[in-house]
Amino acid sequence: MKVTVKMFAAARDAAGAPEVTVEVVDGATVADLRTALIANYPQLASLVNRAMFAVKAYYANDDDVLPSNGEIACIPPVSGG
Repeated sequence: MKVTVKMFAAARDAAGAPEVTVEVVDGATVADLRTALIANYPQLASLVNRAMFAVKAYYANDDDVLPSNGEIACIPPVSGG
């Protein structure tokens, strides 16, 4: 299945787009999504492993299954002071 991931902050800058699309198998987890993102967008590797993912507006764990539809967001770590 194809999933579209909304990118924010540094992830948006690294991807060069506000959202990206990747192909994952049905029943894929957030961990599978991380792997697919790195394979398709190597420039995201340093961010994706530390990023939080939100699925349908709720933070997701790596073992959560991705829905066949619904919003997925990649929220990279931020710094501030």
